[in-house]
Amino acid sequence: MRNFLIFIFLFISSSAIANSVTPAAKSKTIYISSQSGTREKFGLKRLTDALIASGYNVKFSVVDYRQKFVKGKNSIVIGTADDKIFKPQFPVSIVNKASTAGKEGFSVSYDQDGTLYIIGADHSGTLYGCLDLTDKIAENKVLPAKLSYTDHPEMVLRGTCIGLQKPDYLPGHDVYEYPYTEESFPWLYDKKLWIKYLDMMVENRYNSLYLWNGHPFSSLLRLKEYPYAVEVDDATLKKNEEIFRFLTSEADKRGIWVIQMFYNIIIPKPFADKHSLKTQDRNRPIIPLIADYTQKSISAFVAKYPNVGLMVALGEAMEGVGQDDIDWFTKTIIPGVKDGLKAAGIKEEPPIVLRAHDTDAPAVMKAALPFYKNLYTENKFNGEALTTYEPRGAWAELNRKLAAIGTINISNVHILANLEPFRYGSADFIQKSVIAMNKIYNAKGLHLYPQHSYWDWPYAADDVKGRILEVDRDWIWYKEWARYAWKSERDRPQEINYWGKQLADKYGSSLADGKSILNAYEESGEISPKLLRRYGITDGNRQTLTLGMLMTQLINPFRYGLFTLMYESEAPEGEMIIEYAEKEWKKQGHIGETPVQVAKEVVEHGKKALASIEKVKATKDIAEFNRLKNDMYCYDEMANFYAEKVKSALWILRYKYSNNVADLEQALP
Repeated sequence: MRNFLIFIFLFISSSAIANSVTPAAKSKTIYISSQSGTREKFGLKRLTDALIASGYNVKFSVVDYRQKFVKGKNSIVIGTADDKIFKPQFPVSIVNKASTAGKEGFSVSYDQDGTLYIIGADHSGTLYGCLDLTDKIAENKVLPAKLSYTDHPEMVLRGTCIGLQKPDYLPGHDVYEYPYTEESFPWLYDKKLWIKYLDMMVENRYNSLYLWNGHPFSSLLRLKEYPYAVEVDDATLKKNEEIFRFLTSEADKRGIWVIQMFYNIIIPKPFADKHSLKTQDRNRPIIPLIADYTQKSISAFVAKYPNVGLMVALGEAMEGVGQDDIDWFTKTIIPGVKDGLKAAGIKEEPPIVLRAHDTDAPAVMKAALPFYKNLYTENKFNGEALTTYEPRGAWAELNRKLAAIGTINISNVHILANLEPFRYGSADFIQKSVIAMNKIYNAKGLHLYPQHSYWDWPYAADDVKGRILEVDRDWIWYKEWARYAWKSERDRPQEINYWGKQLADKYGSSLADGKSILNAYEESGEISPKLLRRYGITDGNRQTLTLGMLMTQLINPFRYGLFTLMYESEAPEGEMIIEYAEKEWKKQGHIGETPVQVAKEVVEHGKKALASIEKVKATKDIAEFNRLKNDMYCYDEMANFYAEKVKSALWILRYKYSNNVADLEQALP
């Protein structure tokens, strides 16, 4: 109650300021139920701020069981469809639209008496209704006079991820083992950075934040049964507990689940040392001592922190397929979550996401569903890259199989080894990718990695004095994926106008110039996907495309551990360089997308990207625009580099058949 009174005071103060400068004709009174939660309050604050910024005098009223809100053209009523105080007063037609809108859905509508209602199907829906109206006010500089619409997201979980991992091992530790400390992750303790990032998420309607780590529990809590398992000193543990409470609480206000990812089976080093065990051993069977420690850690974590979920990787740190996977998930992890819920008196099951990598996810889910319902699977979209919006073959079939289990399958846009470090913002490619997730994979969730700099987060790769934040540099990356995760099938001409305006506003240019920037993004956005899927060794992060490729990788890819699934599933039907050369020599017909075709296309994409970006006259954020422009030149150079090298590779491969030295000489630059 005390917090609610403080909240009311802040709004009364804002209203008082508005009253002193605003004509009474533009006054609005916002009514909110005393039963409202933190998400409604957050949405209310955003909506109030937008109205005041647009010149409205805003008053605020909390309604309890003894009161009724006042209807009329100056009234705005905010609440959930099942609010016990408001539901009897809501217009039946409007509340029915909201209640049937689906999870996180909402209805925004004027009634015949002029009252404006923002009604959510749930707390998040009410929040999103407020934010949607806030966006409309900001765009039009006025509260629209006519409103009657309902909306809801297509994707059930829409999340971003941040890695609490490093590219090198810590002393005395194995892979994935990174305790939460200021030395390793100084940014973790920066509350302003978290607020900035969470605000980005809620503005883009993301509802889940994945934190990747090997074994986080020994950095976040001390178990009375295993007090020696803690991996950080007392002062750091206190800081970690405080920042994690802050993070999960602030995320909850914004409708965001904090989903802690962890690898299995990993145990903390102090625990391992005490019991003469390895921190991880892929071939070790399940040991009751380790199972008990892990179950109690999960229970304490769920009970201690609000609105948290778990993402479980059963592969990599234990044998990934077999009965141990099933037993560990159903007899250790799920019981741990249930114990935590019971201890905290929580009824709503938090999400448990099973990473499908290196495990038999269908078998694990089949065994788990009778015990727990809020389950999800997660699988990579294009491996650890972005290569196509037309996935096919065995990988597409696996994703469809995961979606058919009866739980939600989440598409993971993973490390993006072929995109970094240059900027990427092709709305067309991203929209088509999300449509593919929906229609080809039947996925209903998005798990999005940073576009670049995962290992150096929160900073961007750009060599700038003082450095810049990845979340600022790659704003359009987050915005595009989020827009299409909410609704994937949008009219293309309207999307060109939408993104053109976004870019024009950012760089202070004309709408035509904004569209030219978009075109540069979209032309350059075809280059890296086409190059990797037609010339690459793997979709994995062991190949960084911008570092180039050896000639031997092009003419003898099997020598480098060629990952054929990329060509069979994560690319359109087509030919590898070695296949193309053989068919040329044998005078056989070609099939699908060819290496020569891609060489021509990427060079053309580079030319068009440069032509578009050169047209633009930016008047705002000029330094960032120049960095974007420079990236277009980098894409063009990379396209020409690969095109020329592939031409040489084809001459070398021809020599394999002809034994004619003249063919080798043609390969010279």
